[in-house]
Amino acid sequence: QVQLVESGGGLVQAGGSLRLSCTASGSIFRINVMGWYRQAPGQQRELVSEITSGGTTNYAASVKGRFTISRDNAKNTVYLQMNSLKPEDTAVYYCNAEINNYRVLSDYWGQGTQVTVSS
Repeated sequence: QVQLVESGGGLVQAGGSLRLSCTASGSIFRINVMGWYRQAPGQQRELVSEITSGGTTNYAASVKGRFTISRDNAKNTVYLQMNSLKPEDTAVYYCNAEINNYRVLSDYWGQGTQVTVSS
């Protein structure tokens, strides 16, 4: 079994910062891409940012320059540093990882963490 556990969400004023963390645990042979998605009420889930095992990153245009993704491969952990937060960043943020569990390569999701930015 593989689990992704997120932490770090909360309520912050516009212009503030939050740091999300997500740690994968369980039967893990290798983790390829790790990333963050978000889903606002009534909207589809969208990619925020992702990072490969080699450190190549990708960002949604709406967060580029404000958010920074990083990962610690030794800890199976991915981080999302969110600065200059805006009310439109309010959403449930989900961690995602492509993991080889010794048998098959699969996508895994965290339970989600709420980020609320007040104006």
